[in-house]
Amino acid sequence: MDLKQLRYFSTIVQEGQITRAAKRLHMAQPPLSQQLKLLEQELGTVLFDRNGKNLELTEAGKILYKKSQDLLKSFEDTVSEVKEVGEGIRGNLSIGSVKTCFSYIPVRLKYFRKQYPLVTIRLQEGDSSLLSTFVRNRDIELAIVRLPLDLKDFSILPLPKDRFVLVIPKKWSDKKTMKLNEIADLPLLLLHRLKGVGLFELVVDKFKSQGLVPNVVCQCPDATMLISLVQAEVGAAILPKSTLNSFPTDNLNIIEIEESKIESESAVIWLKDRYLSKSAIRFLETFQIQFVGDAK
Repeated sequence: MDLKQLRYFSTIVQEGQITRAAKRLHMAQPPLSQQLKLLEQELGTVLFDRNGKNLELTEAGKILYKKSQDLLKSFEDTVSEVKEVGEGIRGNLSIGSVKTCFSYIPVRLKYFRKQYPLVTIRLQEGDSSLLSTFVRNRDIELAIVRLPLDLKDFSILPLPKDRFVLVIPKKWSDKKTMKLNEIADLPLLLLHRLKGVGLFELVVDKFKSQGLVPNVVCQCPDATMLISLVQAEVGAAILPKSTLNSFPTDNLNIIEIEESKIESESAVIWLKDRYLSKSAIRFLETFQIQFVGDAK
C-alpha cells in the first residue's frame, strides 16, 4: 500500500462512485477498479459495500479513510514545509475569526500582505465553537475566538481583555454611562453561540449576580445583525467594545457600563502538536505588534 493507492481510495470515498472518481483523477475506470481490488486483497478485507454503482464504506473502510486523511495531510505538510524553506514564504493561509474579533484582522492583513505578497489569504467567519471545529478538522490553521471554549486540543495566544459596552440608538439617550439596574429593563439584544457556553451566559450571569433579570428580547450569534437591529431601534445591544471598530456607529450611542465591569477574553488558537505553516507563524507574529484599533 502506498500514497498513490490511498489517494485513489480517498477519491473514491469522496465521490461515492468509481466512475466519478476516475473522472476526477483523469484516468480510466478499469485501472482504478483494479487498484481498489488490489488494495482490498492486500489488506484482506472488504472496504466498500457495493450498491449498484454507489459505494458505501464498511467499518474497515471507515477506519482506513480516517487514517489515510491523516497520512495524506501529513505528507502534504511535509512537502509544503520543504518548499517554503527552499523558496521562501508563499502559498495559502486560512484564518477564521468571530465577527466580534474581526477588528484584529484588517490592519494585520495589510501589514502581512506587504511583507509576504506571495501568500493568498482565505478568511472564514463563524462563532467560536464552529471555528474550533474548523481548526480541529484542519479546514483552517488559525482562528480568533471568544472564550470560554474547550481548549484541550489547541495552543493559544491570549489577547487583551475586552470591556463590554451598551449600544443604543442615539435617539434613545445621550447618556455616557449607565448602571446594570438601568440597563436591565431595556429591550436587550445579546450575542448567543450556536453551541456551547459563551458571551450570552457571561452577560446574563453578571445581571444575576446583582439580583437582576435582564429583559432579553433577541438572541443572535451574529454581531452585524445585532448592530443592524439597534440601528433600526429594535433594542439595545451589549457587545465587546472592540467589535464596534469594524462597524459604522454614526447613529449609535456607545455607553460605558458603570460599577459592574463585564469583560470578555479572546485568543488566537491553532491545533496543538501539529505542523503550522510558515505563513501562519508569520501571521501569529503580527500579534506582537500593537495596531490602532486593537482592544486595550
